[in-house]
Amino acid sequence: MELLALQASWISYGPGGRYTGYLAKPSASAGPLPAVIVIQEIWGVDPHIQDVTNRFAMAGYAAFAPDLYALDGKHPAPLEPERVASLKGFMDTLPVGGWGNQEAREEALAAKPGHERKELEETHAAIFGMDIPGYLQRVKAAAAYLRDEEPASKGRKVGSVGYCLGGALSAQLACLDPQLSAAVIYYGNAPQADQLGGIQCPVAGFYGGKDARITDAMPAFAEAMKAAGKTFAARVYPEAPHAFFNDTRPSYRADAARDAFSRTLAFLNEQLS
Repeated sequence: MELLALQASWISYGPGGRYTGYLAKPSASAGPLPAVIVIQEIWGVDPHIQDVTNRFAMAGYAAFAPDLYALDGKHPAPLEPERVASLKGFMDTLPVGGWGNQEAREEALAAKPGHERKELEETHAAIFGMDIPGYLQRVKAAAAYLRDEEPASKGRKVGSVGYCLGGALSAQLACLDPQLSAAVIYYGNAPQADQLGGIQCPVAGFYGGKDARITDAMPAFAEAMKAAGKTFAARVYPEAPHAFFNDTRPSYRADAARDAFSRTLAFLNEQLS
């Protein structure tokens, strides 16, 4: 499809073309561009992630969001986009702290009609029963595809940016792909210290001060990166919660998101140009 000055489409890639992703690039580009892999939150390559991918394309990159939940162009029933969106809407109705509070979640579910409750429970189990090895296969294949096959980026540098689940996968990709040129983590879990030896690129991280589960572990990650001789720059926004970049959710904080995005673009420009 044509989107303003962008070309955007869903494509197949990876072994036998079994994986799927959303590719956006500037329409007027005269040659291959550096590439950014945009790695989804748990909500999939939803309209928000597609929009973020478009933003990177408008900044002059071939931007690609691999769909971690699709295989052979299909989603398992619990991970169909409509059902994931329904779960997202339900989870956003829970009180602060309700995500990790099984009792509060079950109380809210009990108020739903039986069929709706069953589907929400199935999708919750599918999303949080994460297939990390499978996701990493898709992300690694995306990096190889952008470097070696995609005409919009072939031969150019590739970096990654990920959010929540995707933030953790962006860090994991840096550990596993020595050709990755930059990695950005938005409020994602850090890799284990014994994985850091594989990192060959600079890493940047953006965190919310009110996201204790993630942010409290960041200083140890920074120290481990320093001890391993790796480059890591982190920024914490004291008043921001988890998922402060997602402008479709109550957690969105415009000031933190704006600052983090501008710093992300500067970091990628320096590392991928």
